[in-house]
Amino acid sequence: MTENTEHPLGPEHLAGCLALSQAANWNQNEADWRLMLAIGRGWGLSIGQTLVASTLVLPYGSFAWISMVLVLPEHRRKGHASRLLRIAIDDLRGSKLTPILDATPAGREVYRHEGFADTWTFRRLALAQSQPALNGRAGRAISWRNALELDREAFGGDREWILRALQQRLPQCALGMRDGFVLGREGREAHQIGPLVARDESTALALLDHALSAAPAPVYVDVVDHAPRLQESLLARGFVLQRAFTRMVYGAGPAPGKEKLVYLVAGPELG
Repeated sequence: MTENTEHPLGPEHLAGCLALSQAANWNQNEADWRLMLAIGRGWGLSIGQTLVASTLVLPYGSFAWISMVLVLPEHRRKGHASRLLRIAIDDLRGSKLTPILDATPAGREVYRHEGFADTWTFRRLALAQSQPALNGRAGRAISWRNALELDREAFGGDREWILRALQQRLPQCALGMRDGFVLGREGREAHQIGPLVARDESTALALLDHALSAAPAPVYVDVVDHAPRLQESLLARGFVLQRAFTRMVYGAGPAPGKEKLVYLVAGPELG
């Protein structure tokens, strides 16, 4: 009988990590995994030479994101994900960091049993075919000083490393205005637009128009439920619902930051 082995995740496990994303039909590519492994830490469970489960944590100051809780389909319902999740929670609590994650409806009940509570929600919309931008309002290069200050206010933590990395991934979507900014990246299945952070919905809509005109389909956006005009604009363009998410915090505390400034999430794996 082949032994189960728990171990830290590193770049040497990239092939196995990508296989986990592909088996789950998730959008992460090699650049995503390299970024997350560089800024965070992870744990894997292998059977022989096969990586069958993973979990990552990404520290953002006083809290950390739990990410990439994945198990190969043929090894599910054996407790592997719960085992690695508890390792991650114990690690973060030992470091006095609050665990936070974005859960699918199926995962939400699992996380509730582990001590996570709901805060706010968003949904992934997908576009199969591109359409022209709805208006021609001009954007400009991102002012990083302004963008990082706004992002810390909105997100509640410091994720400068991630934002600067995303700016390099899909630079034609990296646009800034006085009161907001938007970024994007290429993925395994589709381009992803986000994060989009703005002080008002009009700015958010203008940034969205430009980003979508610069990113060929297929495109994913993770749009917050507290921005109905943005959702209506996306549905009018032909976007369709793929799945819903709930932002969850370990314990009874609120989510960090000011969610009203967030319009598109960077992705459930990044926050």
